[in-house]
Amino acid sequence: MKKIYKVVIIDDETCAINNLCMALKVYDCISVVETARNAADGIAAIEKIKPDILFLDVELPDMSGMELISSIHGRVSWDMCIIFYTSYDKYVIKAFRTYAFDVLLKPFDADELDTILARFFEREKCDSVKSLNVKSSMSVSDKPFMVMTPMGDLRLLHASEIGYFRYVSKRKIWEIALPDGTFLPLKRNTTAEQLCSYSPSFVQIHQSYIINMNYLVMVQDNRCIMYPPFNKDKALIVSKKYKKEMMEHFYQL
Repeated sequence: MKKIYKVVIIDDETCAINNLCMALKVYDCISVVETARNAADGIAAIEKIKPDILFLDVELPDMSGMELISSIHGRVSWDMCIIFYTSYDKYVIKAFRTYAFDVLLKPFDADELDTILARFFEREKCDSVKSLNVKSSMSVSDKPFMVMTPMGDLRLLHASEIGYFRYVSKRKIWEIALPDGTFLPLKRNTTAEQLCSYSPSFVQIHQSYIINMNYLVMVQDNRCIMYPPFNKDKALIVSKKYKKEMMEHFYQL
């Protein structure tokens, strides 16, 4: 049975919503379930529908699209693809550095929309293959787990909130790279083995780095190219020691 992907559109321009809804009717596996014209209604729609794809305008009457995503980040426990829908290309880079899967500029081109959705479908296809091979491990990795900071604070995290871990030798601690660009320090006695055991998606690529394979695009010249917002760190290099193990794990997913 073909999966139907749920879509929510948040935009304060009725015309823009109507144009996008009309264009999405071409895709028989996509259903626009709800639309909203401000952030407050949009947040309610997101929490109610739990969409697979969110088309989000950058500028809304009550808050920016960036602020909306930041405000709900801790409450989104499912895999939601965010596509910023804007007429201002100055936001494109900032959007990618936040949480966007892609950016669709207004007025949109049908071919551009098709390209973005093709990327989404390809990602979903890969995820389906992964879930079949990993069996129940994907459901396990979706479960939240607790991490402890050097101050003894406990933090509840989902695997999808973690791009990678890095070891800071000067402080002798591991840190978690979060989607907002910050790093969460872990308690000193945390080991690489413990971090990798949290999820089958966490794979060590270097003595100082463990990546979330779900954010990996490709390995180019031994450097890991990651999906946004984890695409800025150029230090994610696969060392010879871990390359074979990492590639074997990759093909198993």
